[in-house]
Amino acid sequence: MQNFPPNSGSGRGYQTLEAPAESFEQQPPNNWKGVFNISSYTQYFNVDTDVVINRLISSFHPTAGDFFNKIEANPDLYGLIWITTTLVFMLSCFGNFATYLMQKHTDGTTTWSFDVGYVNVAASGIYGYAIVVPMAFYFLLQYLGSNASLIRFWCMWGYSLSIFVPTAFLLLIPVELLRWIIILITGTASSCFVALNLRSYIEGGNDLTIIVIAAFLLQMALSIFIKVWFFP
Repeated sequence: MQNFPPNSGSGRGYQTLEAPAESFEQQPPNNWKGVFNISSYTQYFNVDTDVVINRLISSFHPTAGDFFNKIEANPDLYGLIWITTTLVFMLSCFGNFATYLMQKHTDGTTTWSFDVGYVNVAASGIYGYAIVVPMAFYFLLQYLGSNASLIRFWCMWGYSLSIFVPTAFLLLIPVELLRWIIILITGTASSCFVALNLRSYIEGGNDLTIIVIAAFLLQMALSIFIKVWFFP
C-alpha cells in the first residue's frame, strides 16, 4: 500500500479515475438515425393506466374534438399497439363465432369450425390501416405545407379504433338488420372522432376540408369492412 499526498494548490496530485456517466440521448424519430434507435421510442410508452383510460374515454366522445390537446405533451404508441392487437384478437374469435351462430340459426346440424383465415385478414387489415393511413395523411399534409406530427396521428388513429372492441360483442347478435345498425352507429362515431380532431389539428391553415372528409370516409369504410368480412 502506498499513501499519496492530497492535492496541493500548485499540483494536480493523485486523482481517481471515474467511469464517465452514461447518457442515452434520445434521437428524434424524424431523424433517420433516430428511426432505427429503440431508445427514441421509449418516451412514447411512458404512460400509466390512468392516462390510457382517460384517453380511451375521450375516444368515446367523438364530438369533443380536443384529443390532440390532451396528448400534446405526451403522445403515446402504447394505445395504438394495445388497441389494435386486442381488436385483431376480438375480430378473429368473435367473427368465427358470429358466423357459426348465423349458420346454426338457419341449419341446426351445423358444427363448429374455426377459420384461421380470419386471423390473417384481421391482422393485415387492422395493423395495416392503423399504420399506413396515418402515415399517408402525414405525408399528404406535409406536402400541402400544413403542420403534422406522425406520432400524434398514430396515437389518435389508434385510439379511434377502441370503440370497435366492445362493438365486437354486440355484433354476435344473430340479427342481420341489428348488426348493420350497430356497425353504422359505431362507424359514424369513430369517423366523427377522427374527422373532428383532424379538423381542429389543422385549423388555421389552408382549407383542407377534403382531407377531413377523406378521413371520415376511410374510417367508415373500415367499419363496413369489419361488418362484411367478419360478421356476414
